[in-house]
Amino acid sequence: MLILKKVAITGGLSTGKSSVCKILKEKGAYVVSADDIVHQLLIPQTAIGKQIIELLGPEIVDGDQFDRKKIAQAVFEDKKNLKILEQILHPAVLTEIEDRFNQIKDQKKFTLFVAEIPLLYEIEKQHQFDLAIVVAADAQIAKKRYESKTGNPLEEFEKRMTHQLSLEEKAAKADYVILNNGSMIELEKQVNNLYTNLTQ
Repeated sequence: MLILKKVAITGGLSTGKSSVCKILKEKGAYVVSADDIVHQLLIPQTAIGKQIIELLGPEIVDGDQFDRKKIAQAVFEDKKNLKILEQILHPAVLTEIEDRFNQIKDQKKFTLFVAEIPLLYEIEKQHQFDLAIVVAADAQIAKKRYESKTGNPLEEFEKRMTHQLSLEEKAAKADYVILNNGSMIELEKQVNNLYTNLTQ
């Protein structure tokens, strides 16, 4: 029986990781996003939520939900808090990804199992996957995409990138690199070729 391949997609900010995942999903892959799982975990009433309130203070809660901007502010201005938050969230995210893989691996419905994990190399969990794909883009292009997508100032981009390995470092560790500097059509072409390689 063919074993379902576990593929990690990673890369820098606004390089096009989600676009690559969307194309792979359309081709028949099962796709899970670490960011989506974090959204699900960030609920004040859960055990994890209570740990986060204890870490960052009650002001990060707005009504019955977290104010994600306040969380981002609190952790990006204090590296110690960011490290503790990651120690709370990352194991829970990886457990959920593994659970999802175990749920679908024998179904024969999907061609690949794909997990989008922006900080894969930072948390050193690449060994949990059969292979890793880095989605890269030139810094100026990524910055433009970030600005138009989020409306945040470029200082925010720079601040977030200081907590990540450089794209060059990530690309050097990857099994495959997709360079996403052009159009969606060019990106689809690269992803289609890679998909054929991985599923032959």
